Amino acid sequence: MELDTIRETIDTIDTQLLDLFCKRLELAGDIAQAKQAQGKAIFDPARERTKLLNIATAAPEHLKPQAVSLFSLLMSMNKAEQQRIIHADDPASTSKVARAALQPVDEPFPAEAMVACQGVEGAYSQIAATKLFHVPGISYFNTFEGVFRAVRDGFCDFGVLPIENSTAGSVNAVYDLLAEYRFTIVRSLRLKIDHNLLARPGVKLEDVREVISHEQAVAQCADYLDTLGVKVTVFENTAEAAAYVAQSDRTDLAALCSRSCAPLYDLNVLAEDVQDSDNNYTRFVVISAEPKIYPGATRTSLMLTLPHEPGSLYRVLERFYALDINLVKLESRPIAGRDFEFMFYFDLDCPVGSTSLDTLLDALDDVCDHYTYFGSYTEVM
Repeated sequence: MELDTIRETIDTIDTQLLDLFCKRLELAGDIAQAKQAQGKAIFDPARERTKLLNIATAAPEHLKPQAVSLFSLLMSMNKAEQQRIIHADDPASTSKVARAALQPVDEPFPAEAMVACQGVEGAYSQIAATKLFHVPGISYFNTFEGVFRAVRDGFCDFGVLPIENSTAGSVNAVYDLLAEYRFTIVRSLRLKIDHNLLARPGVKLEDVREVISHEQAVAQCADYLDTLGVKVTVFENTAEAAAYVAQSDRTDLAALCSRSCAPLYDLNVLAEDVQDSDNNYTRFVVISAEPKIYPGATRTSLMLTLPHEPGSLYRVLERFYALDINLVKLESRPIAGRDFEFMFYFDLDCPVGSTSLDTLLDALDDVCDHYTYFGSYTEVM
């Protein structure tokens, strides 16, 4: 058979497949209404298992895996469409909430704002804030929760907090506080982190017996600290560690912090760029008590709790794939008090306002126990 003839046959089959696909998806509305009337959940695992078993049994032996994969994806798209239809008239649906948060196209991200940061002057959060805002008025707080409270109480417009490091991973406390306070992320920044070892004037590297810093900085410089063979003490913040060294009269104490702390606290740099990886970045986020999505937002953050059963994560990933949504971050963490159960952080790359994102935000109920939408925003470098 000639190639052109084969292609014509394929085109004919594809036309038929497309027609049948559309007809099948059009039935999603009827299925959704019937399930609602009978009080049934969108996801029916027993029905799905039986369906896939029948497909595998009917398919030729050499095509069984492909057939099961195809129909599994088809069923995922159908369930997503059912969810979209069910939530279409719900003003409290996540997609409606997100769309209501969209700011006018002529309202750019603010250049001036009152901003809350954890730590003191010279902290990496302060450096991030000055990059995120052109003219920020910065107030400092001792803890991450202090930053959240300042924003909640209206003392500051926004908060700037670290949420992820390329070496040490996610800052789980910030994710937990985002969920607790129901705040949203409205901007993010990837900041190159270069840690330096600072001490009082006159102190030499060989004199150092103790190094103090934030736990994330300690984790990011673990190999270097091992070579020093010193005691390591964790502080609330890298810049606070530098301030403590400056106020101490000890000649065996040093701090891991930003180079900008040296002139701020009259300290000397004993060693530069001591982080274990040169590709050391921390993502900082801007949090807001009011849901706001500024023009141009393409990144969305979610936290999902999944059932402890085979295939639970696969069903979520399959939903992303079915809707052609790019996944740029996936990280898990154990759920306290629940053995072998995990929550997952997802960052998605998808334009706000797209049909795919709207559908996804309303189509997660059937593939997870619970999910939290942390907002949609632009990430800057």
